[in-house]
Amino acid sequence: MKRVPEVGLPADTVMERLLSAKSKDLDWQSGRAMGFVYVPDPEIQALAKQAFMAFLTENALDPTSFGSLLQFENDIVAMGASHLGGDENTVGNFTSGGTESCMLSVKSARDFARDKKGITEPEMVLGVTAHAAFQKAAHYFGVKMRLVPVNPETFALDPDAVRDAVNENTVLIVGSAPAYAHGVADPIREMGQIAIEKDVLFHVDGCIGGWMLPYFRRLGAETPDFDFSVPGVSSISVDLHKYAYTPKGASLILYKSKEVRRYQIFSCPGWTGYTIVNPTIQSSKSGGPLAAAWAVLHHIGDAGYMKMAKGVLDATRKFIAGVEAIPGLRVMGKPDMCLVAVTSDEVDIFHVIDEMTVRGWYIQPQLALGEYKENFHVSMQHSNVTLVDEMLVSLAEAVESARKIPATGAGKNIAAMASTIDPSTLTDEMLGNLLAMAGIGGDTTEGLPERLQGVNEILNALPTELNGALLTSYFNQMFTPTK
Repeated sequence: MKRVPEVGLPADTVMERLLSAKSKDLDWQSGRAMGFVYVPDPEIQALAKQAFMAFLTENALDPTSFGSLLQFENDIVAMGASHLGGDENTVGNFTSGGTESCMLSVKSARDFARDKKGITEPEMVLGVTAHAAFQKAAHYFGVKMRLVPVNPETFALDPDAVRDAVNENTVLIVGSAPAYAHGVADPIREMGQIAIEKDVLFHVDGCIGGWMLPYFRRLGAETPDFDFSVPGVSSISVDLHKYAYTPKGASLILYKSKEVRRYQIFSCPGWTGYTIVNPTIQSSKSGGPLAAAWAVLHHIGDAGYMKMAKGVLDATRKFIAGVEAIPGLRVMGKPDMCLVAVTSDEVDIFHVIDEMTVRGWYIQPQLALGEYKENFHVSMQHSNVTLVDEMLVSLAEAVESARKIPATGAGKNIAAMASTIDPSTLTDEMLGNLLAMAGIGGDTTEGLPERLQGVNEILNALPTELNGALLTSYFNQMFTPTK
């Protein structure tokens, strides 16, 4: 097993090895990656890194010791609140990302309902399109989920179905603005009325759309109501490291008032060390992300964000029109945001994804779920806007190439065999056999094959529970100490 070097390496050697390790990473700087990293102009990147490094070692654990970080956080929360219809009562905190923000909304709602209503078997109502972070929160915090299907054509929740799912144990209703997969917003205004009617907290997940949608509205787009101006909305999550283009990890969890936010805070004076008070899940945390977010927000400014939003909105409209002109492809639903899901009834969409990879584009595969078809996902952003025409040419070529690849049915045949496996009895040996049938070697640390159609076809055909068990086992092996 790898050990710490007996003698330290020269700094230039360390940096050389670090940078060489990036050779197989996703090329996010090219503008051809439609997800994961949201890239501003080089000048903004440089400022963000400078600010990040200036506060790298400051610790946001204790705001009484690092008042600069408290100032940055309160400034950023104020900007987020005013951007999203808040008022002088709105409060919030800076978090490490959307998952932490979403999880905190669930934790706060659970504890609020336990204290105020005596609910000991908490449940939350959310659509099947709600971000997986809420399912993670349910798993971590012991909150039962009542998953509501969405319209298979529009991909939005039906308010009546949400109302029917609320019961005496409901501690939170969750709406998306928009949901990540298809870029479609839920009917937030109608859901807010249900929250008022049922006296239940209502969280709006604006992690990916919350920063950009207000600019789209000001540009004349038909943007749905979703922020604190909507009656019934009690909390909102919004990521800054997405469309505010700050470095990761940077997100906000905002509350209508302190009444609910107090249940987010953990205080522990009952041990022998220093008094612990944590507003968020993390304790010690670098001041770098806070300082970088503060710097980027101030540097870009409202006019800068408006200009970036116009470029993204125009590019998204051009992309959607281009997709609809390619025979065999169709856009799923009517996106409210610059997030687009594309599927096909004529060609294997997983082959299309592989063909786009060959042509140097990264687009995300999204598996089928019940009546909702498999597709690929594109997140249009600032670094992509000048490349839309080139991407559409590549996409048309990819579709035609995918048509010529004969269907083997191998993935579905393997999935049929694997579907007899009880997820609870899955062993490493069984996982190895399945990986081998999918064309993946036994050493999971070496990564996946270049073409993933077969893998995606298998995952697409398997029951969800077995999929989860397989992926858990695979990642359990992937993170193995270096020999």
